[in-house]
Amino acid sequence: MPLPPSAAVAGRTRRLATLYRAFIVTLLGFASGLPLALTGQAMQAWLTLDGVDIATIGFLSLVGLPYTFKFLWAPLMDRFDPPWLGRRRGWLVVTQLALAGALWVLASVSPSGSIQVFALLAVAVAFIAASQDVVIDAYRTDLLPKPERGLGASLNVMGYRLAMILSGGIALIWTDPANAASGHGWTWPEVYRFMAAVMAGAAVLSALALPRLAVVERQLTVARNDLIGFAAVLAAVALGYLVSDRFGPPIAKALLGPLLEGSSLAPTLQKRWVDLLALMLGIAFTLPLAAWAARRARFETLLGGLRDYFGQSGAAAFLLFIVLYKLGDAFAGSLMTPFLLKSMAYSSAEVGVVNKLIGLWLTIGGALIGGLLMLKIGLWRALMLFGLLQMFSNLGFWWLAVNGRDVLPGLTLPAFDWGFIQLAQATPVDGGLLMVIAFENLSGGMGTAAFVAFLMGLCNQRFTATQFALLSAFASVGRVWVGPLAGVLAESIGWPSFFIVSTVLAAPALGMLWWLRAPVRALEVDPRAAATND
Repeated sequence: MPLPPSAAVAGRTRRLATLYRAFIVTLLGFASGLPLALTGQAMQAWLTLDGVDIATIGFLSLVGLPYTFKFLWAPLMDRFDPPWLGRRRGWLVVTQLALAGALWVLASVSPSGSIQVFALLAVAVAFIAASQDVVIDAYRTDLLPKPERGLGASLNVMGYRLAMILSGGIALIWTDPANAASGHGWTWPEVYRFMAAVMAGAAVLSALALPRLAVVERQLTVARNDLIGFAAVLAAVALGYLVSDRFGPPIAKALLGPLLEGSSLAPTLQKRWVDLLALMLGIAFTLPLAAWAARRARFETLLGGLRDYFGQSGAAAFLLFIVLYKLGDAFAGSLMTPFLLKSMAYSSAEVGVVNKLIGLWLTIGGALIGGLLMLKIGLWRALMLFGLLQMFSNLGFWWLAVNGRDVLPGLTLPAFDWGFIQLAQATPVDGGLLMVIAFENLSGGMGTAAFVAFLMGLCNQRFTATQFALLSAFASVGRVWVGPLAGVLAESIGWPSFFIVSTVLAAPALGMLWWLRAPVRALEVDPRAAATND
């Protein structure tokens, strides 16, 4: 029996709305992924080709610290609404315009000539990018109904990885010395200025294309208390940094000195281990101090969001699982670009084509496959299956480090000129590299799609920005904090042992996931659908 005209029109309207939400989520994923590569692996390639040593590059991964601490200022984005465009869209336009300006300024600084200035500007870019992510995560979570979140997470990953293809893969091909010698290449400052223009375009699209969200009834806290609370937290972090900088290194040296004196490590590596312990001591001092300051200053938007999250069953265990789930993957990938360029001696074009271009397309494919599989097998099974695949993918890099290049037959990518991207000469692609990158990116895309859907399921819409920022900050612990340890460890024990360690680090999360199977499965139930059925 055919549907009445009104029902058919309503059905088409719902389908169009679903497709439009999917488009918006993909667009926002692209905006989120573009600056991440520019303060991560693309920046590592710039630093590597500019002659900066690997240990320093490892420590410069700390420019991503704002991604870890973004939950401290996310409450302000929940509490205050920029004029005209609404709470989420307004903050998106502000952060994207600020990103465009910061990237333009960063392009004017030489890493080897002014490493401290470069690092400070990179931190500023990461701070603004992390703020943009706060808004994007909140907007996506508020926009998508629960049944659409699995596939929405996949489309978010797709947009995110498309941006990384541009800022990571294509940028490496643009800056390859062979292309530069032929007159078709770009310099890294030119690449960063181009990315600044892309972010300015994203701001225009955010203002014009994003739909307004339904207004959620909120009990607004006292604005003065929130601003004072935020200032108090910043002051506590600054005090923690000053105290840690003054007393951390001497304490770390006193603790590690007896162990390092009899070791065969070079003096520079011994100093790196001392610096690493000093960093950990500083964090252990600063975080409790910031929490105390927030309570004393009555930073209610932050405290209310945290109380709401920790009021649910298994909240603390979920946080630990969030840290651990991508830890092994982040550990293996933290120094991937220096490993491929320096240790394996692949060319920039080869790394750009395989690791950044082909690999990221495979990540997109993995994310879409993961989203579709989640519709069939559910969230918990997807997290377990994809987590196992992620863990075993690290062994591929161990195999590559042990056996070297040219073990498997490869292929030769012919020179091409597509206008926006050129490859000046035919580039050989190693078969072993292609195999390892394919497995790693497929499994990583599937794992990321399930993981993002899991994080969205934990959030309350009244505090989406605060709670998702907290959860994603914990998720970024591995990606940001393992950098210094990874750089020191890789130089201390060698690449093969390094990748074995990264594989072992993935196992605890899977054990926790088995233990948490009941509460994770509960997240698969849509409360609105359950209420309708009742």
